[in-house]
Amino acid sequence: MKILCLHCDYIEWQGLKKALKSMDDLTSEEIAKKKVDECLVVLTAVEKGDNVKDSVPLLIENIQKIAKDVKAENVVLYPYAHLSSNLGAPKIAVEILKDAEKKLKKEFKVSRAPFGYYKSFELKVKGHPLSELSREIVAKGDEEVLELDDNERKKLLHELSKSRLDTSKLAENDHRIIGKKMNLWSFNAAAPGMVFWHDKGLYIKNKLIEYWREVHRTANYEEISTPQIMDRKLWEVSGHWEKYHENMFTSDYEKREFAVKPMNCPGGMLVYKATPKSYRDLPIRSGELGIVHRQELSGVLAGLFRVIQFTQDDAHIFCTEEQLEDEIGKIIDLINEMFGLMGLTLDHVELSTRPEKRIGRGELWDLAEKSLENVLKLRKMKYKLNKGDGAFYGPKIDFHLKDSLNRTWQCSTIQLDMALPERFELEYSAEDGTMKRPIMLHRVIYGSIERFIGIITENYNGKFPLWLSPNQVKVMTMNNSVNDYSKEVYGLFYGAGFRTELDSRNESIGKKVREASIDRFNYLVTIGEDEAKEKIIAVKKRDEKEVVKYKLDEFISMLKEEIQNRK
Repeated sequence: MKILCLHCDYIEWQGLKKALKSMDDLTSEEIAKKKVDECLVVLTAVEKGDNVKDSVPLLIENIQKIAKDVKAENVVLYPYAHLSSNLGAPKIAVEILKDAEKKLKKEFKVSRAPFGYYKSFELKVKGHPLSELSREIVAKGDEEVLELDDNERKKLLHELSKSRLDTSKLAENDHRIIGKKMNLWSFNAAAPGMVFWHDKGLYIKNKLIEYWREVHRTANYEEISTPQIMDRKLWEVSGHWEKYHENMFTSDYEKREFAVKPMNCPGGMLVYKATPKSYRDLPIRSGELGIVHRQELSGVLAGLFRVIQFTQDDAHIFCTEEQLEDEIGKIIDLINEMFGLMGLTLDHVELSTRPEKRIGRGELWDLAEKSLENVLKLRKMKYKLNKGDGAFYGPKIDFHLKDSLNRTWQCSTIQLDMALPERFELEYSAEDGTMKRPIMLHRVIYGSIERFIGIITENYNGKFPLWLSPNQVKVMTMNNSVNDYSKEVYGLFYGAGFRTELDSRNESIGKKVREASIDRFNYLVTIGEDEAKEKIIAVKKRDEKEVVKYKLDEFISMLKEEIQNRK
């Protein structure tokens, strides 16, 4: 139980209407306006595990002490659920408050505000040091927590052990093999279809996000973030509950049903609606790196390519008809820029048009399809026409990548949505003063960041460019006599912000090089007696045989330039 005790000049309240249907109806007298002067107001929230037998004595003990300290003769018990997110059953809460009221009346004048009703209230708190005091009351209760014995614990741990990866049918550059060899990520039965990002894998993910943010800031996108869990009502408004609720994770809270978001769109609609919009505000480009969850059968899960939890680089663009084609073109520019940096090329483009079952007026579909097609033709982009394969809410352009194994992946997409602006009644004030509906574009570029990382890991065969690499520089010693200088070199690389490791083991340089090669380090730095004496370094670039000697500051400047240019 949580309580907040307020020493007040007065409190005044009135019951309005029932908040909990399970509560008995109160009389007009019970919900009538009441005022108590010179009182100790005890805001209470009864939590799970609280009970009359154990909680009431502790509650009374705390009230007695505080009332004595502030010299209060009047006590007001005021139910206040907002103190806790772990509320107990209403029936138990009422019993606790009634019993506490009965016992406190032996010593104080006690009033109790209605439970389970919406109430208006006004109070004035005194300003002395004891006028506001919070307490957490924990009853021991009768529940006994049993410790697992060693055999039970080992059994559970075995069940949660890492899944064994069958590599017999996988290509050598499969991201699951590379990820294990390079210690990038792992998977565990404790969370099927969800990635355990290790330090090095998370570095790759964060660098892709950093690049995404940089590009989108330049392109005048705003970034938002919306809640992971939202009320079922929202998903009913958006239409996702009817079509996708079987693939959604749900939970109950205070007799309300909530869903873990499988997509970011509905939250983005609420952000748009939060403030009035004018034609002067458009276009609004709103991006979100949102974590989403979708139920998938365990049999279709496949490393980073098919997961239950993933990060989607969504964006929603709200614009006018006149701005539509220009905005589509700008999205294509972003796709080409970001894929080009990582050496990825489009295999093909698909334009999907209105399906038989759809929403929206025919003239809107005409505008949408014509706009998408015009942009593709203007840019002389070859595309495949998929008649009738569009989404029920609008036509779309899908961009397919070819990976190192000649598989194609649909990563980027541009979708024109005619459903959500209608369903959420999105508006903006036009130049003539009328209210109009904005045109809305969905788009992703990476698609799923997890899947995208899987694709580029295989495409690079783990040999990431320097700006993206979790293993940039490996410093290795020829013998123990150069350990001091090697530590100095390592410290300068590390201090300059490079992903650096030092191998000063008493092992052969050949073994050190072989192990560093498995981790795909971009640069191998060898320190021998000559290097230590001359204060230089010997450098071999990945996949090259030549060893070049540099002054340390010269080489660090070269690396900084390489990272800055994202080579």
